[in-house]
Amino acid sequence: MLLPLICIRFNVAVMKTALSPIGSEFATTEEAETYERWFRARMQESLDDNSPLIPHDQVMAEMQEPIDAKQRAARALAG
Repeated sequence: MLLPLICIRFNVAVMKTALSPIGSEFATTEEAETYERWFRARMQESLDDNSPLIPHDQVMAEMQEPIDAKQRAARALAG
């Protein structure tokens, strides 16, 4: 089952001003605009991609060993 992809459009002021760390993860509106352009390009690239989809179960089966290896390494460091 494919779930719909939801893109949130957010408008950013054109001015190059400092942003509040409470309201934004970016230091300036220029950084926010740069990120938004990058994000939109990546989203469009993904939407335009016609390569075959990989089922979640297949991805998880392929990733389980690397996940387990990281967990074993973390446990070895901790204990």
